[in-house]
Amino acid sequence: MRFAVGQSVKRNEDPTLLRGQGRYTDDLQVAGQVHAHIVRSSHAHGVIRGIDTAAARAMPGVLGVWTGADLAQYGTIRCAMPLKNRDGSPLRAPERPSLATDKVRYVGDPVAVVVAETALQARDAAEAVELDIEPLDAVTEASAAAAPGAPQVFEDVPNNVVLDFHHGDSAKVAEAFATAAHTVKLELRNNRIVVCPMEPRSAVAEYDGDRFTLRVGSQGVFGLRRQLAQDILKVPVEKVHVLTGNVGGSFGMKGSVYPEYAPILHAARELGRPVKWTDERSGSFVSDQHGRDHETVAELALDAQGKFLAVRLTSFANMGGYLATVGPLMGTMGFLKNIQSNYATPLIEIDTKSVFTNTTPVGAYRGAGRPEGNYFMERLIEEAARQMGRDPLELRRINHIRPEQMPFNTASGTTYDGGEFSALMDEALRAADWDGFEARAAESKSRGLLRGRGLGNYLECTAPAGKEQGTVRFEEDGDVTIVTGTLDYGQGHWTPFAQLLSERLGIPFQRIKLVQGDSDQLVHGGGTGGSRSMMSSGTALIEASDKVIEKGREAASHILEAAAADIEFEPGAGRFSIAGTDRGIGILDLAARMRAADDLPEELRSLDVTHVTEDKPMAFPNGCHVAEVEVDPETGHVQLARYVAVSDFGVQVNPMLVAGQVHGGIAQGMGQALMERVSYDEGGQILSASFMDYALPRAEDMPSLTTSSRGVPARTNPVGAKGCGEAGCAGSLPAVMNALADALGRAGAAPVDMPATPEKVWVALQRASAAA
Repeated sequence: MRFAVGQSVKRNEDPTLLRGQGRYTDDLQVAGQVHAHIVRSSHAHGVIRGIDTAAARAMPGVLGVWTGADLAQYGTIRCAMPLKNRDGSPLRAPERPSLATDKVRYVGDPVAVVVAETALQARDAAEAVELDIEPLDAVTEASAAAAPGAPQVFEDVPNNVVLDFHHGDSAKVAEAFATAAHTVKLELRNNRIVVCPMEPRSAVAEYDGDRFTLRVGSQGVFGLRRQLAQDILKVPVEKVHVLTGNVGGSFGMKGSVYPEYAPILHAARELGRPVKWTDERSGSFVSDQHGRDHETVAELALDAQGKFLAVRLTSFANMGGYLATVGPLMGTMGFLKNIQSNYATPLIEIDTKSVFTNTTPVGAYRGAGRPEGNYFMERLIEEAARQMGRDPLELRRINHIRPEQMPFNTASGTTYDGGEFSALMDEALRAADWDGFEARAAESKSRGLLRGRGLGNYLECTAPAGKEQGTVRFEEDGDVTIVTGTLDYGQGHWTPFAQLLSERLGIPFQRIKLVQGDSDQLVHGGGTGGSRSMMSSGTALIEASDKVIEKGREAASHILEAAAADIEFEPGAGRFSIAGTDRGIGILDLAARMRAADDLPEELRSLDVTHVTEDKPMAFPNGCHVAEVEVDPETGHVQLARYVAVSDFGVQVNPMLVAGQVHGGIAQGMGQALMERVSYDEGGQILSASFMDYALPRAEDMPSLTTSSRGVPARTNPVGAKGCGEAGCAGSLPAVMNALADALGRAGAAPVDMPATPEKVWVALQRASAAA
């Protein structure tokens, strides 16, 4: 079947988007709208002594200027993670007002909003707002911020430690290391990155005298409405309407409330006019949540046969100037769940201090702890193999969890339901022509280049597929609308959801529409994040489809004048029929008859179903990436030369879209590995605050990518899917960095840390040359 599950169907969204007809937030022009500009601190740390808005208020077109004092009636942005310190006490979570009132804590901290008739007038007036800030010493590194005598970001958070997280049996882990035949220890930096979606954040706020409406790029309108209503505006949720249209990328960054939303909603209420705000790219660099930023000591203990005995991570996790909604997740539970990877390591210890610094807050970024955990483990394995003189492939094989051990209860507290890890790795090695590498290395050498190869096994623990809405609505024009609470911000949900529904109910693929971004149409919604959309919405749609069939069977029994037990449903034909006869009715015709029939019971006047699925557990996508790099010793430039990724995503509803997600994740992982890094000076000023200073990968930096699948269907959800949106990063970070370490090692140079910039690589090679 052309549109069945498993087919590479082209995305329904693309014709509209490619013609430039998408409707992003900044495209919206609401009648009577005015424009907002945010005034941000240019100091990384300081006490607010005064904010003079008089000059700004007097400028042409200005309708109002508001500071934190004007927003006292509203609530604060809060962290949603219920994590505890090692002593059982809750994490320290200071309140964050939308506009700073006492201190500024990072460059870009919002302190006021100016609203004017035009965007240019608002920006000009914002420059006239005078800030009297008494500068304080700043600290930007998490380890430095936790040291005695460091500047205090919050006075009531001693040593800036938000959370002192610990998991594992320290005594057993210490014993494993003490009795191990071999131990490995690495200091690894997981560099801070800017998320850089194509579309900067933007919002349009309205108030009609009774109800707030916010049109905004997001990852899910249902949860965002709840945050706005309950935490910020302090109104019932029905008094808030959130709408999201097309979204130009997010990668975790647009998943929750930001400080700019409350001021523009307040201004809309005060002025009685819609207020539009669109961030400039320079503002995005300092105000959008950053990603990653961990300093980690990773250790691995092995017995004489090479079996892993224990793994231990000791880390500092940089939270920035405030706690983001899920800020403490990545360096704690993210590390814990994913350092296990696909290995049968019996003991895991995680010791992480989450620390405030005078930097932009850190939030979720593609993988949110999952690429990090896999990266640490793969780097440790390669180093262990080097030190022990072992084959790194064999070292992986003897530690892989075997298929016959499934389901497998891990030391990290999860239960893997299936996987063929060694067989998948072997398939990746064949696809990458692993045995033919030396010939390619010789060819590279003939051109004066060093060639290296690297492997990155990974296994991710996705977010649990929690409760999710699945509505199937039969429209009067014969179309069928899916309504669900996940949200597409570039993934292409419409097509695979339609494929799933078409296969289950036999509805023509072209007649299926999708609604995701309207909170008024949702009764529940978990949003998109954690690589769970198909697991969540797919499960909800399958269960809703079953209810449609059950309801349709009852209605068809009335219309066809037969017992309900004799009514059969043929999914391929989308037809209800009397068993053993040719009498029947198509599902769309049935929906129309039910709508028009006066003689049916009230509950059978519509074939529509709204269903909320119950919680489902996480899934475990896994795979193996193989990278080859070429290094120019004269310049230190690293070029990704070949790349193969073989993945187990379970059932792939649309393999083409899955491949696209993998490609994007690989590019982002390669970018972090080789070039991306946020830099601050000693005073907390960001030095990489534009695309002139911050390096993103370009098309010329990427080779042709070879991707394939070896899927083992998940048993944790009825789709059989495992999630694919973030896995590319989890495999690419270790694959690229292990390949570079191999290339450097062939020249006698030590590995370098991420990002492996030309300068770092050149210096490492020069040192090796001098030592030789």
